[in-house]
Amino acid sequence: MAMMRLRREDPRVVGSFRIHRRLGAGGMGVVYLGSDRRGQRVALKVIRPDLAEDQEFRSRFAREVSAARRIRGGCTARLVAADLDADRPWFATQYVPGPSLHDKVGDEGPLMAARVAAIGAALSEGLVAVHEAGVVHRDLKPSNILLSPKGPRIIDFGIAWATGASTLTHVGTAVGSPGFLAPEQVRGQPVTPASDVFSLGATLAYATTGDSPFGQGSSEVMLYRVVHEEPLLDGVPDALAPLLRTCLAKTPDDRPSTLQLSLRLKEIAARETHGPGPEAAPPRRAAADRAAPGPTAAHRPPPPRATGAGRPGPGTGAAQRPGPQGAGRPGAAQRPGPAQRPGQRAGRGAARGPAAERGRPGAERGRPAEQRTQGSRSGGPREGVASAPRKPAPQRRPVPDARARMMRQRLIVFVTVTLLVALGIAAAQGCQGPL
Repeated sequence: MAMMRLRREDPRVVGSFRIHRRLGAGGMGVVYLGSDRRGQRVALKVIRPDLAEDQEFRSRFAREVSAARRIRGGCTARLVAADLDADRPWFATQYVPGPSLHDKVGDEGPLMAARVAAIGAALSEGLVAVHEAGVVHRDLKPSNILLSPKGPRIIDFGIAWATGASTLTHVGTAVGSPGFLAPEQVRGQPVTPASDVFSLGATLAYATTGDSPFGQGSSEVMLYRVVHEEPLLDGVPDALAPLLRTCLAKTPDDRPSTLQLSLRLKEIAARETHGPGPEAAPPRRAAADRAAPGPTAAHRPPPPRATGAGRPGPGTGAAQRPGPQGAGRPGAAQRPGPAQRPGQRAGRGAARGPAAERGRPGAERGRPAEQRTQGSRSGGPREGVASAPRKPAPQRRPVPDARARMMRQRLIVFVTVTLLVALGIAAAQGCQGPL
């Protein structure tokens, strides 16, 4: 909130509070920044001198103080002190640092959908407490919402009224801000919590576009549009537009409650902040699955029938099934099988023997080049393929022999040292005998 220097006509002390800066001015009075003797900062509103004698404005000011005392919630400024009988009635609330929503959008432009949804969810939750206290704000607008480090705060309950009360108007004027008033307020009908829902919807639309959903113009033009024309939500993000449109319904019964609005806005804020989340996981898993078949198939164990194409065994029953040229082995030899698959199973085809090689024209092409060269040089159908798994076994046999030789060497050294020690002892005893 912007601070300005005090003017000559501004008071320096109000009640027990010292006045430091001017925070702003409204239709009812001026708001100052003050502090008490303990240094606690407050926002102090004082009625203008020309209105202090007006009983209607005194009553309106008393309603604001009464509403502030009844509301208990984290989305409003806490009432600190008040004096309704002073020459210039005043009341002080907890000071909320931070710009108004109006100034924030004016300085930085429209806000992102996730930020607007989060602000709207907090304000809706705060309005639940306001309405539970039997109070309707009736003047929600961007300038009455402060964006503090701890979250948004609703201020200025100057025209707040009990639920069901009619709109207080002067001759030819409506209490509130054109473009953010609900249609029932313009018509002079009783206000309800749904009236605040309409104003909140218009405020959130302003936060996403930087303009009122009913455009700009004189007060009469704006009030006419609110009652008779549909809101313009072309610049509102798609995630928020349907919900805000229901908030701006002409009939109060067609609008969501503050609790429903809070829950919906929380869902939108979470979705816009974190993205779709679980919906993006299946494509990543599908991509991983498409990349997996290569190495997985290379380590897949061969089927049982792949072992019996060229010799009697468990696979002969499968090999004797009728093939394209008839029954028996010739058909089995020419029937496409795992040995004809390129790459990973070509080595199995090399182990089927010469007859299988002659019967399978595709088997030789499916084998790796180094296996075909080795098989043709050795003349044996299973050399270089079947012997490959047995190579590590002979390499492990010399290990026990080396250990045995080492143990024998140690034993020989031990025996030799023992004999030498025994001979030395015997020689020593022999030298001592004649003495």
